[in-house]
Amino acid sequence: MTATAQALKSPALGDAAVAQLPSTTYINIAGVSKRFRRGTTETHALENIDLTIGNGEFLAIVGPSGCGKSTLLRLVAGLLAPSTGRIAVNGSVVTAPQTALGIVFQSPVLLEWRTVLDNVLLQLELRGLDTASQRDRALHLLDSVGLLEFADRFPRELSGGMRQRTAIVRALIHDPPLLLMDEPFGALDALTREQMRIDLEALWLRSEKTVVFITHSIDEAVLLADRVVVMSARPGRIEQELAVALPRPRGLTARKNERFIALTECITQIFLARGVLHGAGPVKP
Repeated sequence: MTATAQALKSPALGDAAVAQLPSTTYINIAGVSKRFRRGTTETHALENIDLTIGNGEFLAIVGPSGCGKSTLLRLVAGLLAPSTGRIAVNGSVVTAPQTALGIVFQSPVLLEWRTVLDNVLLQLELRGLDTASQRDRALHLLDSVGLLEFADRFPRELSGGMRQRTAIVRALIHDPPLLLMDEPFGALDALTREQMRIDLEALWLRSEKTVVFITHSIDEAVLLADRVVVMSARPGRIEQELAVALPRPRGLTARKNERFIALTECITQIFLARGVLHGAGPVKP
């Protein structure tokens, strides 16, 4: 029996760990591969990705560096075109950059000469939308992430976590149905990262948007997601899809839940079996 199969047979997981297809599809990825060519060199980033993401689902994708996670996110956003296969968002095939979404990257990319509030409203300006009518909404969103009193501050006056909160609010100000997040907490310290995870879950529970969240962190994927997609090393393939049947909100206590422990162990065993992680081996005297 493989390490993955053994982990899935954990009593704490039971049959609930086997992910089911969502009842209402929002994103459909069918037979998608992606190759990049530079001169005579070809890089095979993704291979035969089939994935269905439900309306309002929080999906986390975890995998090793270079496995194509970020490439897949850009394909969904329409910033790249697949080499094979197709992607449909809300029933429409993606053939160009999508506008009905918000994107948060690892770096918040704020304009240093604009205040927090003006950085948030920039999203609306770029879309040609009226900012005055959305000012109250922007302030409400900033309040929801603890930044209301910093609305008139400049990015240089903020911590890393505060800058990233600003970027998240900017991605949400136009109320998109889809939020794409590419390792948004990767540059944060451990304590800030934990708080951001709790705050993001609270925001999502209120909005029920569809979220695709890319991360290197196994713990973060399990703590945030309804379903975790585990990817192989390049060329990226889907190794496993795991349902996360943990009660919400998950807060700080979810790490003690048997199902959390079993799921993180299952994903760890997948990476060990594929050589992505390596055991320390016996300690030499």
